[in-house]
Amino acid sequence: MRVLYNIFFTIFFVLSSPYYFYRMAKRGNWGAGFWERFGSYDANLKQALTNRHILWVHAVSVGEVNLMVHFIRALEQRAPNLKFVVSTTTTTGMYMLRQRLKPHISKIYYPIDHPSIVNRALATVHPDAIVLFETEIWPNFIWQAQKRRIPLFLANARLSDRSFRGYKRFGFLFRQLFASFEGIAAQNQAAAERFRSVGARPDCIRVSGNLKYDAATAADPGGLDATVLLKQVGVNGDTPIVIGGSTHDGEEVILAEIAGRLRAQFPKLFLILVPRHFERCNEIARKLRDSGVKLVHRTAIRPETSFGPGEVQCLLVDTTGELRFFYEHATVVFIGKSLTAEGGQNPIEPGASGKAIIFGPNMQNFADIARQFLEKNGAVQVPDAAALEKVLRELLDDKYQRAELGRNALLVVSENQGAMDRTLEMVLQKLKSMDVYVVPQPA
Repeated sequence: MRVLYNIFFTIFFVLSSPYYFYRMAKRGNWGAGFWERFGSYDANLKQALTNRHILWVHAVSVGEVNLMVHFIRALEQRAPNLKFVVSTTTTTGMYMLRQRLKPHISKIYYPIDHPSIVNRALATVHPDAIVLFETEIWPNFIWQAQKRRIPLFLANARLSDRSFRGYKRFGFLFRQLFASFEGIAAQNQAAAERFRSVGARPDCIRVSGNLKYDAATAADPGGLDATVLLKQVGVNGDTPIVIGGSTHDGEEVILAEIAGRLRAQFPKLFLILVPRHFERCNEIARKLRDSGVKLVHRTAIRPETSFGPGEVQCLLVDTTGELRFFYEHATVVFIGKSLTAEGGQNPIEPGASGKAIIFGPNMQNFADIARQFLEKNGAVQVPDAAALEKVLRELLDDKYQRAELGRNALLVVSENQGAMDRTLEMVLQKLKSMDVYVVPQPA
């Protein structure tokens, strides 16, 4: 089984690597840390890891990296002598880690899942335990960790419909992998049942809840002062603001066109667009300017920048990790990847800010979360762009309806907190048994 996997993986990697490296080059800054992907690390990392208890924590996407940041900040308080090594796959994720975690936390790229590469990485880091966020399953990494008897944990774990079907179909490969986990913190009971059915040991699974609810209300020191920035682009306290959060291709143009029509009724209306992939911002800006939208890039704003009211109609946020700071100033929030693409994005952060939330018909990746918001009347779901415009108009015109949606959204967030403490305890129990010093919880 392992031989076949490695043969197919090697063939796939060789064939796909030109596209993979092209994507890296297109995103920029691909050279920094490039060889870490092949398990080659500099002497500074090796020195920093000498004679330490080490926890390796890994996350892939920007959303998972954000959860990992809050997890590490919380765990540092309970295990102050623990050395952290954090890894991610993308340059965007690495940018966030470097921006939001202190220098004493070692940051590396996750190794390519080839036996020799993974073996080299684990031999260098030599972790006491490994925590993987969501469901990041790479067979060689897990096999090599098993061989070294390194405890493995899954945090904020879930299985999408597609992943679940795939793991069931290839059970001969994945059942043993899931059975190797020391602990799995599932987001909900349905996820727990799925993990059991793909081979995870029942005694290692616990329903901990979704960490996104805790992260949405956690303090974020050193964040953006969005109030000052918005004043620089002419946005005052009475300016209605529509935010498109984590938008995907096509949604920016739709929102800009809707905003243009709504300005007949709300002349001061200001649009903030935060694309899920900031690399698309130049293309988005070209399309919007061609249609007459007066916009400014977030990165073009300097301390001396100053626009009068109405000089700018749209702020295009071409940075990463700042969306939550803009949500605090929203009048209405639209959740991206729900109208022109499938999957949806996370509505919890605007919910934690008590904002009126709208999302489209496609929230597959956040189905359970979306359902909770809808059942509590904490969000509005629309079927298409025409309905989105109608609901936006209604909400901009009715502050009482906006306030009710915001209160209900806050209630959803508050009712679902506690996952962070439960996940921490899962990991800390094992660390204590390995003689890692853990600060006792106050009585």
